[in-house]
Amino acid sequence: MKNYTLVILFLLGTIISNAQKSESPYEWDWVRDGIWTGAGLAGSAGGLLLIQNKEDLSDEDFFKIKNDLQNEIDDINFLDRWVAGKHDESANSISDIPFAISFAAPFILLLDDETNDHTGQVLGMYLQSLGTTATMFTITAGLVNRSRPYVYDDSGNTSDERRQKNNGQRSFYSGHVAATATATFFTAKVYSDFNPDSPAIPYVWAGAAVLPAAVGYFRMEAGQHFLTDVILGYGLGAATGYFIPELHKKENSNIDVYSSSGRAFNGDTYHGMALRYSF
Repeated sequence: MKNYTLVILFLLGTIISNAQKSESPYEWDWVRDGIWTGAGLAGSAGGLLLIQNKEDLSDEDFFKIKNDLQNEIDDINFLDRWVAGKHDESANSISDIPFAISFAAPFILLLDDETNDHTGQVLGMYLQSLGTTATMFTITAGLVNRSRPYVYDDSGNTSDERRQKNNGQRSFYSGHVAATATATFFTAKVYSDFNPDSPAIPYVWAGAAVLPAAVGYFRMEAGQHFLTDVILGYGLGAATGYFIPELHKKENSNIDVYSSSGRAFNGDTYHGMALRYSF
């Protein structure tokens, strides 16, 4: 009798546990996603090597900026021209605060009852999202030379040595903004998918949109990036944070595509694909 009681209690515990565990809207394939995540991490490492090996601004180009500064600024497109010459160390430090906060945002999801049953899956997608963003950013920053706004600062606050260093040649595009947008849009997307009826969704998305915009503003004030660098970083980061979870969503089980063959009413035979929707 005692053994039967233990078996019944075990079965009841299993049933309760399964009942309490929420169903994830996502699916994870270890082969596909393992390759994708590994490629993202490897790509970002390769991009960092490209960044480290960038050349300094040539003496000839730096001479032109120093001695013909206004014409050099006038050659910058009108969207970015107003940022040229900005340099604010305080803004640079402030930009790091929302940037750092954003990386922790997805971990707040683990406090949500609907999400924390699938911690490994969520963290796997987050790592994949960050790896994808890091690869795109580092390779672009390593290959494209664009002077940062502070390179055009002739106020004396920025030394000539700093203006000519290779770090000043990777304005395009903003990695801070891209990474922040990836983290915040990922958080909002995953929360919305796990809690589609939550009244908090509009506020979550508002926060997701504001945080990378704040980072972008301070990065421009710091003279680290132009407006177009920020816009592109925002767009690419937000797209990655949104679409990587979207690509992991389970297929709609109500839709079925299958092969079909038979004979039509006029006697002709046919072969093809059929779509079935169940409701």
